[in-house]
Amino acid sequence: MPHAFHTLAQNSDGPPFFTMAVIGVVVVIVVFVAAFLASRYRRCPSNRILVIFGKIAGSQASKCLHGGGTFVWPLIQDYAYLNLEPLVIEIELMGALSRNNIRVNVPSTFTVGVSTRPEVMTSAAERLLMLHENKIREQAQDIILGQLRLVIATLAIEEINRDREKFLTLIEENVSTELAKIGLDVINVNIRDITDESGYIVAIGRRAAAEAINRAKVEVAQQERDGATGQAIAQREQNIAVADEMAASEQGKKDAEQRQRVAVSALEAQAVTGEAQAQREQRIQVAGAEAVAVTGENEASQRVANSDAELAEVRAEAKRRADVATAQSQEQILIAEREKELARLSKEQLAPQEIERTRIEIEAEAEAERRRRIARGDADAILARYNAEAEGTQHVLEAKAAGYLQLVEACAQNPQLAPTLLMIEKLPDIVAEQVKAIKNLQIDKITVWDSGSNGRGGKGATADFLSGLIGSLPQMHELARQAGIKLPSVLGELDSDLDGDTVVTPTADASGDSQA
Repeated sequence: MPHAFHTLAQNSDGPPFFTMAVIGVVVVIVVFVAAFLASRYRRCPSNRILVIFGKIAGSQASKCLHGGGTFVWPLIQDYAYLNLEPLVIEIELMGALSRNNIRVNVPSTFTVGVSTRPEVMTSAAERLLMLHENKIREQAQDIILGQLRLVIATLAIEEINRDREKFLTLIEENVSTELAKIGLDVINVNIRDITDESGYIVAIGRRAAAEAINRAKVEVAQQERDGATGQAIAQREQNIAVADEMAASEQGKKDAEQRQRVAVSALEAQAVTGEAQAQREQRIQVAGAEAVAVTGENEASQRVANSDAELAEVRAEAKRRADVATAQSQEQILIAEREKELARLSKEQLAPQEIERTRIEIEAEAEAERRRRIARGDADAILARYNAEAEGTQHVLEAKAAGYLQLVEACAQNPQLAPTLLMIEKLPDIVAEQVKAIKNLQIDKITVWDSGSNGRGGKGATADFLSGLIGSLPQMHELARQAGIKLPSVLGELDSDLDGDTVVTPTADASGDSQA
């Protein structure tokens, strides 16, 4: 049978049957392999990430591919896609606490999407694969809210309101770092509005607007002032130039008249040259007189021109002063209007919190200033009292030192006299103290009882006392005379007896009786 088949194949006109069969099998195998490979080759579109999981080379849990394609081996590998379409997340953040403890509302819109960076794609494959879009949005929303509150807590409300770029940069940095942990990137951040419960941001905006308006008004006033000043300067220069030209014109006219008169005089002098020698002196004198007259006229004309120029300068200066005064008056009016506008804005548009805070600060500063002034006043009073006491003590000591110096100089020849004089100086004080000791005692009379003799010459104690007192009177009078002091009349006066000795004579009182 095979031989017959072979013979049949050789006798036929077409290709051998076996060869056709082999070719058909090969074609089938090739088609099958091609279909199989085509079915296991996965292409990744640009808006997705192809995640291959299962048996992956190395220790990776998955393999991520963005764009292009790769084979997915059956049984040991499988695949899935991550969508790269952006997710729009609305964040209604209310009552977030800022650094200066003011709660702010920051409604915002975040646009996020799965990252295409290799390391972040791996995190997305590990944490977001097979999750529904709503679940991904919830996770991102929780992360964004937490990081947004954290950023607001590190900034003062003035920084949030003034430097929006810095605020957005901090939000993107913090939120991007946390979202990258689950495989997401921040595409866009849109802060719709920033408000606070107390109205502080609104007050700041009103204050900024008022300041901008005031600056604009000041700049307009300055420009108007500069324009008026320039106009006044131009007018003054015009007046000065006109006055100079008028003076120059008048001067030229007078010069021409002078040249004309000189020319006429020269022609007349040439005309009279041919006349008789007798008339020459007369004509020379006439020409001299005319020259003197012309000179006088020229000088008068020059004085007139100078007077006109000075008058023009005075008029220009007066006009300049008037223009300057007008400009200064307008400037003062604009300044007053600015102050009035500032006062009105301060009264009507500042927030109650700002006013209350300013009042508290002013009261605190006033109280502190009052205490400082009281303390300074007390300190100044104490210092003045001590200075006055020190100066008084210094003056007393200086006066006593000067007096003691004069006393020592007066007693230079008799040094023992100085202590006696000092004792006399203190005698009234000693007597006064003795009087104080007995001034309140009720004494009707004093009786001196003397036994008559104390064993010293038969005299009593009283007699000895009186004798000693009278014997010391000359020395006391001499001491008082040297010191420039006059003793009371009851102690008598110094006199000389027949032998030339100094004695004390009693003085008569008003009734003519003598006192011992």
